[in-house]
Amino acid sequence: MIQVNMQLDAKGLACPMPVVRTKKAIADLREGQVLEVQATDKGSKADLAAWANSVGHQYLGTVEEGDVLYHYIRKGSNEPEVEKNFKHTVSLNEIESRNGLILDVRESAEYAFGHIEGAKSIPIGELESRLEELDREQEIYVICRTGNRSDLAAQLLAKNGFTKVYNVLPGMDEWNGKIKKEI
Repeated sequence: MIQVNMQLDAKGLACPMPVVRTKKAIADLREGQVLEVQATDKGSKADLAAWANSVGHQYLGTVEEGDVLYHYIRKGSNEPEVEKNFKHTVSLNEIESRNGLILDVRESAEYAFGHIEGAKSIPIGELESRLEELDREQEIYVICRTGNRSDLAAQLLAKNGFTKVYNVLPGMDEWNGKIKKEI
């Protein structure tokens, strides 16, 4: 059993809210203390792990009990948290006119219920282990629901040597073009 110093109830919240609430809650902890985040959004596992890593906290893991995910994050140093935003962005309405791969990093269920035709699905939680599926010379337009997961995914790609990467903003929530469903 993990000793926790604070619990956060994020059940029923969808991306980006579990991360937003976690940011606020972890600010009240001291370095080394552990936050337990209770969530029902399946995407929160990848989202919280990627966020924690990007700002210097330690993602300890997740325990699933029924429909609830219990995430454990150890607070990193007390230095001010500087969240890095990926500097190369492209607007949602521009991607249809560009050549390159549209990489959808939402969870498989989100993708199945509606995605841009021709987009490749690699959920953010699988991205690091599936990098070999991507061409480092191709332009890659990373998209999610709101732009948060895609920002973290774009940072991960750049860290792994991909140089033609763009975060698509604002995300599928604002997409008005045709979508393809696979349900």
